[in-house]
Amino acid sequence: MSPYAAGRRSVHRSVAAGVPLALLAALTVAGTAVGAPSGEARVTGSATLGDIPLGTFSNALLPGTVGDDRGVDLGGIGSDIYPAGRKGEFWTVTDRGPNGQIKVAGEKRRTFPVPGFDPAIVRIRVSGGTVKVLDAIPITTSSGKPVTGLSNQKGRDESPYSYDAKTPLSYNPNGLDTEGIVRADDGSFWLVDEYAPSLIHVSARGKVLTRYVPKGLALKDAGYRVVEALPAVLLHRKINRGFEGLAQLPGGDLVMAVQSPLSLPDTDAGEASLTTRLLRFSTKKRAVTAEYAYRFDPVNVVDPSEDDTSELKISSVVAVGRDRLLVEERTDKAARLQVVKLTRGADILGDKWDDDTASPSLEQLDDPAASDVPVLRKRLVVDLGTVKGVPGKIEGVARVDHDTLALINDNDFGMTDGPEAFDAQGRLVDSGIETTVTYVRLPHGI
Repeated sequence: MSPYAAGRRSVHRSVAAGVPLALLAALTVAGTAVGAPSGEARVTGSATLGDIPLGTFSNALLPGTVGDDRGVDLGGIGSDIYPAGRKGEFWTVTDRGPNGQIKVAGEKRRTFPVPGFDPAIVRIRVSGGTVKVLDAIPITTSSGKPVTGLSNQKGRDESPYSYDAKTPLSYNPNGLDTEGIVRADDGSFWLVDEYAPSLIHVSARGKVLTRYVPKGLALKDAGYRVVEALPAVLLHRKINRGFEGLAQLPGGDLVMAVQSPLSLPDTDAGEASLTTRLLRFSTKKRAVTAEYAYRFDPVNVVDPSEDDTSELKISSVVAVGRDRLLVEERTDKAARLQVVKLTRGADILGDKWDDDTASPSLEQLDDPAASDVPVLRKRLVVDLGTVKGVPGKIEGVARVDHDTLALINDNDFGMTDGPEAFDAQGRLVDSGIETTVTYVRLPHGI
């Protein structure tokens, strides 16, 4: 635990109850520019979110949803970051909430210590060294009930368990593991989800309008409209590795990134593959209109300390032109940002690579280009692993201006894996990792 965490928590827990959400202040941590030689990318400032008890946060949005937050503070808002229109203000989104893994009899079990937590869209302001919560919007069903972050389907998603991995929890077809976020001109939001994977259209007040899922998913009994509009091949997503990145192009189209290569034809092939997929979605046609093959760099290039290819992920995509994207390739320790151009000639939608019986599969190809697969060409913009002051597990990237990026990390609500994540009283043993917004200036722009 951070040496100051216990003291901060006791102060916040004694004064936060009953305080309006917009007034819940985060503690100040001085933001400082980190020196770098001229001509290199450098951190120009950072700001940190202080401790806001998760129960206080959640119950202010949806009263009575969290009875015991087990000492967990608001976190996880670093799943993505999107400019909110005013200097220093951003939209962010939480993921499914505090979760971890505990091994029981050789089996890894997915834990949900605060099962009543409801994913939320959170508006923040970066002021000096502080990240302040300005507003929060709970994500709800059509009738206004919390969607929760619980697993959707038995046999397809991880079985949910209590904080100590001893008690099974119920599946919830409404549950969302939200990640990327953009805001439409009409004030509504588009989000992506790792479970299905799915694209979700949410009203300005947080109600799910439509959840777009892969054809054949058969998600039943959801409390909102579900449309099977995505390619069926996405049913082969790796567990907990569905969509994570979402970008909004100037014309209104969306681009979704599959976090990791699909498990085609099996898990081993997906774990060893360097090829994942991006999909383009027309918000006018409400349909996928293009698909692209994206090739990761070798894992030891992205992260010299890592040798496991399955640790590669795409966590953020950002529009930087009409058909240009900034793509984040990362492990939990390092990240590199690449620019790609989406061209008509690179579209593979409806090709044999969308047929899950194709042999070899797209994911199995050691050299896709040699098999006439038009892999997206990319150019390295910055290796964040070499920029002093950038935290680990960056999941959100926003473009502030031509030369500056805002980065946000996912602190996993202070959670760690294993039985030691909670003490004997069932209270969180905080990791000490804070949610931080970091500004990085690029010497040559994007």
